[in-house]
Amino acid sequence: MIRRIVLLFVIGLVLGSCGSSKRTTRKVTPKKEREERVDTRPNDDTPKEEEKVVNPVPKTGVDGYIETYVDIAQEEMRQYGIPASITLAQGILESGAGDGELVRKANNHFGIKCHDWKGARVYHDDDEKGECFRKYSLAKYSFRDHSLFLTNRGRYSSLFKLPKDDYKGWAKGLRAAGYATDKKYPDKLISLIERYKLYRYDGEVLGKKEKDFKKVTDRKNQHTVEKGETLYRIAKKYKITVEDLKKYNGLESNEIFVGQVLYVEPFDRGY
Repeated sequence: MIRRIVLLFVIGLVLGSCGSSKRTTRKVTPKKEREERVDTRPNDDTPKEEEKVVNPVPKTGVDGYIETYVDIAQEEMRQYGIPASITLAQGILESGAGDGELVRKANNHFGIKCHDWKGARVYHDDDEKGECFRKYSLAKYSFRDHSLFLTNRGRYSSLFKLPKDDYKGWAKGLRAAGYATDKKYPDKLISLIERYKLYRYDGEVLGKKEKDFKKVTDRKNQHTVEKGETLYRIAKKYKITVEDLKKYNGLESNEIFVGQVLYVEPFDRGY
């Protein structure tokens, strides 16, 4: 009888221990704690911690802007083919040489609006009150987005067929393609490029010698395409063949646009 009682007592202890284990190991995460664990970072260009990228400390004035961002503009030229001179001139013009409100609030140097943007944003009075503009964590991402904006839109495709240092063709072509409505926009870009000799940064990327930098900018034997003109008409005007005209300008097709600057004589571009 005693053995039977002891055995029942031991079995009871074991069963009690198992039941206690089940009750103590179960844990329910409170609803509030579960919600706090969800990743709420914005779907934008926020760099990963391991990138260790910092925003360059901007220097004041146009010369300071150029010094601060020239390396970024040249890298964009290498990657995407947009003249560094054009990128810098647009940045100077559209950001007030880095002193504009959009730069201070959003690192937005080119005034690019939200459109299909899924990242961070700010609101700013422009053509209309409280318009949505893209916000960047670093200035370099604004320059990259500018490159992507131009390369991913078909209306700018003809610009990439120009000689890589043809800043005049780019300046006029941007407006012709609808980038700006200001009739003086091309002249403003060209003026900035020539005043601050921004074309030399294109030459550096292309491996040109300094003595050759002005060869392109001073050239008088150029023709600006007007409405209704074709390569055939232009070639005939200057008594050259269409094939030569295409060769002088690095054209792969007969497509041209109003405002495009064409060279009508051969010359050594140095690349």
